[in-house]
Amino acid sequence: MAGSVWFVLAIVLVALAFDFINGFHDAANSIATVVSTRVLSPFAAVFWAAFWNFVAAFVFGTAIAKTIGKGMIDLSVVEPTVILGGLLGAIIWDLLTWWWGLPTSSSHALLGGYAGAAVAKAGFAAILASGWVKTLIFIVVAPLLGLTLALGLTVLLSWVLRRSLPRRVDRAFRVLQLVSAALYSLGHGTNDAQKTMGIIVALLASSSALFVAFPVQAFHLPNADHIPIWVILSAHAAIGLGTMAGGWRIVRTMGQRITKLTPFGGFCAETSGAITLFLASHFGIPVSTTHTITGAIAGVGAAQRLSAVRWGVAGQIVWAWVLTIPAAAGIAGLSYVVLHLALR
Repeated sequence: MAGSVWFVLAIVLVALAFDFINGFHDAANSIATVVSTRVLSPFAAVFWAAFWNFVAAFVFGTAIAKTIGKGMIDLSVVEPTVILGGLLGAIIWDLLTWWWGLPTSSSHALLGGYAGAAVAKAGFAAILASGWVKTLIFIVVAPLLGLTLALGLTVLLSWVLRRSLPRRVDRAFRVLQLVSAALYSLGHGTNDAQKTMGIIVALLASSSALFVAFPVQAFHLPNADHIPIWVILSAHAAIGLGTMAGGWRIVRTMGQRITKLTPFGGFCAETSGAITLFLASHFGIPVSTTHTITGAIAGVGAAQRLSAVRWGVAGQIVWAWVLTIPAAAGIAGLSYVVLHLALR
């Protein structure tokens, strides 16, 4: 069973299920600001975000997918049960934090789960340290960059528009926030969907011997250097559908509890978050969209006054970030052991 083509294809479906969960868990990243400012209704916002999540498939490359597919874990260690254990670790952690209303990173849950299952099989030698350096650095850099850009943009635009009537500014930024929400959803789609692509490619490449006689050529991957178009489109479709399902518990935390937002502030936060994600995607760095937008929202609040940010809520979120990789890794390692014993 564990060494069959159909078992591998079933894991591909589990990977796409994770992508769907990623979408509704991280829907708050794309829509919290535009919903909290009442520029769009929740129903319209999820469709707007989901559309741009899918469009991202045709805009950016696949640098992040290749980083995860062959740059994080030694492919000689990878087998279907390692991938499945990693996915279960990420899915279970995502569902727990969704239930608790915590905007943790689905991306880091996936990376932690993947690493945890690989370590459970082969020890820490399975980890390719060079592939993790940028990712671990950007756990800190991404939210700080989002915060800094949002703070700077808020201050700059506030100075430029200092003589404008508040009513006219609000009306203009209600329109502009539609653009910034689209840009952020574009960045969210390309960065997060590519992580699942990388997992699927690693799975198919490590199981290539099983597909020698399989009639569908699209599943024949001799290595992780090429991302098939069906993997790209299915990953973006899954995350788009997940975003449409929404994640309203987390939307409330992101859009209302960190700081009070206006359309002007929402535009600054989303634009700054989008710039951060575009830069990371260009250089193939898998970053957390959750960390990025949280930092940007805090930057908008801090530009008004430091007390405008509910730092206690932000602190709870940071603790959830710190726990995500080790918690998902632990769940995934246990899942791998159970799967290995059950399927051998």
